[in-house]
This record gives sequence, C-alpha cells and structure tokens, in this order.
Amino acid sequence: MLRELILGGARSGKSRAAEARAAAWLAADASHAATLVATALPGDAEMAARISRHRADRALRVPALDTVEAPHGLGATLRRIADPRRLLIVDCLTLWLTQCLLPPPGTQAALPWDEERDQLLAAVQDSASPLVLVSNEIGLGVMPLSHEARECVDALGWLHQAVAARCGRVTLMVAGSELRVKDRPR
Repeated sequence: MLRELILGGARSGKSRAAEARAAAWLAADASHAATLVATALPGDAEMAARISRHRADRALRVPALDTVEAPHGLGATLRRIADPRRLLIVDCLTLWLTQCLLPPPGTQAALPWDEERDQLLAAVQDSASPLVLVSNEIGLGVMPLSHEARECVDALGWLHQAVAARCGRVTLMVAGSELRVKDRPR
C-alpha cells in the first residue's frame, strides 16, 4: 500500500505533487475516493486568506478531492476516515507540529506533543488507506535564533525520520521537480 512522504521547501511543488497523486488515484478506478486532511489553523487574517486561496485552487485542480480539517488529533482523524479505497493526503506536517508545540494565540494543543506524535506514527504504520504526507524540509537553512524555534526544527527533523521509516516512498521536491529519495515497497 502506498505510503509516501513528500518533502520540500516553501513553494517547491509539494502540495501540487500530492494533488497529482490524488488525481491519478481518482482516475484509476471509479470506486476510489481521496481526502485532503488539512492541518492549518487560521491564526491571523493573512493565514485565513492563504487557507481560503488554497481551498479554491485545490477545488479547481482536483474537484473530487474532499477536505477534512485536523489541526489537532491528526492520528485519530486518519484512523477514523481510513478506508482502502480512499487515498489520504496530509498537508502539512510542518504546520501541525508547529501548532502542537507553539499554539497560535487563543488556541491550545489538544494533547501533549509526545501523544500527538505517537498517535500519528501509529496511524501511519497501521493505515488501511494509502497515504501521502506533505511537509517542509526546513533543516537545510540557517539555525533559528530562538530556543523554541530550534526545538521545532529538531522535532520536525525527528518526525520526518520516523514518518520516512514507515513510508515506502520519500520524495524531495525542488523547484517543482521530484527527486525520489526512497522508493521501495512497504
């Protein structure tokens, strides 16, 4: 069963690559379904506008792609909606982790980070659905100045390693081009 982690920088083509996977999945069989599991919280007006723009763009590119919001409880959400005929796309792990570790003002993480992470990793490992997980590869840049930001970078790197270990395919996106990092059956 497909389990893929798609990594890349900002505007590298990660989400479009995941959407292409969904379009191919949907075209392959009329009984197939696909759901985007969106993790973003609109913490401010600019983020709310971004989320709205992404929804509209996705609807034009892949009209049959359903959306479920899961800014917290991501592992539980994946378990709840998993089905062998439904491709699940998680977009994105970076926002989800950041919201768990540094909740936006006025919000609060539902579970401690260790529990959220462990539930996600178990859901990825045991998923009845094919999965495509999208995340930012942020460990290639300058080390952040703040302690909290460094903790997020470290936690994301460890999360990527743990998710990649559970995925048969890891793809790195660079300037809209795919670089296959790992490609073996699970």
